[in-house]
Amino acid sequence: MDVLLVDDSKATLLHLRRLLEAEHDVVVTACTDPLAALVEARTCAFDLVLVDQHMPEMDGIAFIREIRAIAHYAQAPIAMITSDVCDTVRLSALETGATDFLDKRAKGVELSVRLRNLVRLASAVRHLDEQASRMAGEIERATRRLREREAEVIFRLALAVEYRDNDTGDHTWRVARYSQIIAEAMGLPEEFCRRLYLAAPLHDIGKVAVPDGILLKKGRLDEAEFAVIRTHPTIGRRILGDSGSELISLAAEIAEAHHEKWDGSGYPHGLSGDAIPLSARIVAVADVFDALTTVRPYKAAMAFEEALRCIQADSGRHFEPACVAAFASAWAAVLAVPEAVVELRLGSMARTTEPWARIPELRRKIAEGVE
Repeated sequence: MDVLLVDDSKATLLHLRRLLEAEHDVVVTACTDPLAALVEARTCAFDLVLVDQHMPEMDGIAFIREIRAIAHYAQAPIAMITSDVCDTVRLSALETGATDFLDKRAKGVELSVRLRNLVRLASAVRHLDEQASRMAGEIERATRRLREREAEVIFRLALAVEYRDNDTGDHTWRVARYSQIIAEAMGLPEEFCRRLYLAAPLHDIGKVAVPDGILLKKGRLDEAEFAVIRTHPTIGRRILGDSGSELISLAAEIAEAHHEKWDGSGYPHGLSGDAIPLSARIVAVADVFDALTTVRPYKAAMAFEEALRCIQADSGRHFEPACVAAFASAWAAVLAVPEAVVELRLGSMARTTEPWARIPELRRKIAEGVE
């Protein structure tokens, strides 16, 4: 245990130091200068502080006020050494943060017992602090594990949906990355960008209810078939809605509104402008861009630059202008996404903790199992 002892009297310092160090495992740092003692307090985490009231540079009350402002000493026991019995002084000391008083007039056994009790109190406070730190660490680790498992559940749901109409699984990861890139370019909070990255791939979960004959049809859909396709946002909301998880609630919001359009001509509710959730406005750009630049059963892939021009042409109609501008401003990051997918397939990219980075690997395992 580390004790800081502050008193301008060298005789008092020597006496109290001898009594304190008689206790088991107590190390005393003694200072006659309170300003020097404050410097020591900032560089070493003392478990107990004893300070004289009457000192020339700074009195005990002022010292206690200063040391209590240092984070570590918010709860540490601090005792004032004084022979002043004035109630005003003692009340001021208590209000400033003194834990107890040591009467300089106390002799022999009484002073030793009081010091021993202060050491025991400091030891108990230190033990509680250590317990609280351990518990905080355990809670942090448990929370992190919970978030990782939640992300993995969402990832596997998205992968199950995509397995029906995509032969690589890359669409899931690309939409996640494009959405994250847009959100970051818009200067949105880091936590929102992280959650958007994890939730975006569930945007089409409602397609589990769409028959394969429609979902995989080569060529244009007729009116009746398109009407079925248009039900997937509402179904997605039913699947994901009313969750106690913030992440799944965000995914539900995206699933329901990612086909709404800025000018109000989208579906399922014909929302417009800011009435469309920001998450869905972002994912709309990412989803359409990826659809334009990848091969589908009914179309060929479009070049990136041409797809960007299409997105920009629909700014203010289909897409929120701010989302489109952010997407274009991060063009270098956008161009790097397909390259990253290739690296993932070749296994040359370091394995990450994010579930979307494991899509190609898991898809290969599934395919091997089917064969």
